[in-house]
Parts: sequence; structure tokens; C-alpha cells
Amino acid sequence: VQLQASGGGLVQAGGSLRLSCAASGRTFSNGLMGWFRQAPGKEREFVAAIRQSGSNIYYAYYADSVKGRFTISKDNAKNTAYLQMNSLKPEDAAVYYCAAKAYYTGTYDSSTEYGYWGQGTLVTVSS
Repeated sequence: VQLQASGGGLVQAGGSLRLSCAASGRTFSNGLMGWFRQAPGKEREFVAAIRQSGSNIYYAYYADSVKGRFTISKDNAKNTAYLQMNSLKPEDAAVYYCAAKAYYTGTYDSSTEYGYWGQGTLVTVSS
């Protein structure tokens, strides 16, 4: 199983980026796909996660710090999750990691519960 993250880069404050996380080797239709981030000198923190319930019902979860600015989505046909980041702030700068867990167990924001991780993608926000 591999998670391939991409889409990071340098953007000015107020700008937008879209991150992608392509999964291969298995699907996570019964679990979660999510994003965490880690800034220098800080702990890894939850950003957003998405789970599927039924054929076309999705639930999205966000950290308070990104609500209203970030949107997580998922394309099951491509087995890929996306994180659309708008109105970026300098404090959003970090290495962003995609993660997945096979089964939803009622929680979504603890990094220790995710069994699959992609490599990080760096997001830099200039002020």
C-alpha cells in the first residue's frame, strides 16, 4: 500500500494550493483518508479527514484552524483524496502528510490511529 502526496509549493499569503493523495494497493472506502501537517519545531497536527458512508455520502472533518478555508474531497474512481487550501496564511506553512486508516472507528484526528502514511509535501506561504 502506498500513499503518494503531491501539490505542495510556494504561495503568497491569501493564495491557494491543492494537495493530492493518491492511494494504491488498497481502497479506503470503509475508512478514512486525511491530512496532517508539521511545522518546524512543532508536533504533527490534524488538518482534515474524510470518510464515506454508503455509496455517495461523505463526511468531512476539519481542524478549527482551517475550517472555512480548506476543503477535503475524495475521488473514489481515482482512489485519491484532495485538500483544497484557500486563503492561505503564513501559519499554514508546514510539511503536509496524507494518511489513511482502513476502518473508521469513531475518531479521526489522532495521528496514531492512521496506519498508512504518504511522504510529506512542503507548503510554504510567504507574507
